Amino acid sequence: MVRQTGFSSPTSVAVYRILDANLDRAREGIRVIEDWCRLGLQDKDLTATCKELRQGLAAWHSPELRAARDTEQDPGTELTHAQEETRADVQAILQANFCRVQEALRVLEEYSKLYNPQMSIALKQMRYQVYTLEKSLIANQRQQQLRQAHLYLVTSSRDDLLSVVEAALQGGLPLVQYREKNAEDGVKFATATKLCRLCHHYGALFIVNDRPDLALAVEADGVHLGQQDLPVAFVRQLLGRERIIGQSTTNPEELQRAIAAGVDYVGVGPVHETPTKPGKSAAGLEYIRYAAAHTTLPWFAIGGIDTSNFGDVLNAGASRLAVVRSLMDAEQPTLTTQFFLSQITRWQTMKNLEKS
Repeated sequence: MVRQTGFSSPTSVAVYRILDANLDRAREGIRVIEDWCRLGLQDKDLTATCKELRQGLAAWHSPELRAARDTEQDPGTELTHAQEETRADVQAILQANFCRVQEALRVLEEYSKLYNPQMSIALKQMRYQVYTLEKSLIANQRQQQLRQAHLYLVTSSRDDLLSVVEAALQGGLPLVQYREKNAEDGVKFATATKLCRLCHHYGALFIVNDRPDLALAVEADGVHLGQQDLPVAFVRQLLGRERIIGQSTTNPEELQRAIAAGVDYVGVGPVHETPTKPGKSAAGLEYIRYAAAHTTLPWFAIGGIDTSNFGDVLNAGASRLAVVRSLMDAEQPTLTTQFFLSQITRWQTMKNLEKS
């Protein structure tokens, strides 16, 4: 019960209403998150965590708190904001509801000190659980998108870079890496910021080549490392578990080292010699066959892959392709993206039928 030292009855009723409203708010927010974990990600563990949190809140939602509710006289029911009327993507929905839950839990933690100190202690711990859930879900969301991505665009320098990338995104491109070796850092930051927003608007992952500092600065989804870049373990300390780390590999030894280092995906190639990697000899289809047989990580065949030769790469065992010029120099990037994606899907369907 509310402690009565110095508190009038109207104050007690107001506290009850605050607790009731925020218990509702927190439970509703968690339910929105739970449904995505359950039906979107189909993740049993995350769904169970959400359900446990929701039921934990329900246990504190006593009849006396519900009885204090007065929706008709609540001025907040008529308040709204333009940002609440639309959401850009699922990520925006999840982020908004995590904020809603965390804010509600903080209010509950403070006002329940006047009602039941044990409730305050329990909800404080629950708030920390929600922070952990948010971190896990963001990481899970990125990993889920990575596993589902079968076409990967690595950019090259162009004056119309943004329009080309957007055209490819309109064709369903799920993954973009910003690769720029020559521009000044200020230009890289500005371009990466725009590309990141563009990718997230279309629900695609955005990766920065070589630079974990730049990836953090623009809130990218991860970084792609070469063999001569910073060690994977050090980059993982910088980026945390929630962001993606990929690495280029050119032979079985590099592939095994990348896997052991804990990368999230690998590039396998170059399949053919390419001006993107001058002086780098082709790894060929034999390395594609090796990767297909020796790793369960997501991996992308890369190097001189285009609309005329990608079939050989798929037949060698690849199911994910990374391309540069075949999209960056395409006359119609949207249609070329759709062609690649449709052919990869067709090939996967044929392989599944053969197995069955």
